[in-house]
Amino acid sequence: MARILVIDDEQMIRLYLRQALTMAGHEVGEAVNGKDGVQKYTASQWDLVITDIIMPEQEGIETVTLLRRANPQAKIIAISGGGRIGNTDFLQMAKQIGAGDVLKKPFKKSELLATVQRMLGEVKPAAATG
Repeated sequence: MARILVIDDEQMIRLYLRQALTMAGHEVGEAVNGKDGVQKYTASQWDLVITDIIMPEQEGIETVTLLRRANPQAKIIAISGGGRIGNTDFLQMAKQIGAGDVLKKPFKKSELLATVQRMLGEVKPAAATG
């Protein structure tokens, strides 16, 4: 299937994403923050990146920007549980700067897999909404 890089500072979120994506047949790599994620992205070939927005050292908005700079065709899903100002603003900003799709935490495994499939072009958008 696909090689997916997961960037999130929370170990439990990385574990959840790794398990869900591996069970769906994908190969999964992990990064603990945006800086680590961009380094891993540029050092290897990835079909898709899933990045958290609120992280230490390098947050997700900067990470999306740097991923886009490294590869304008990069497929990126931004995820966020929000912060003090809520996650809707962060997720909208992520979309505006280049994330192909966004997911609000907590999300269901089915939402995750449907979004991944859409981003990878494995299903038509209309089929995923039904």
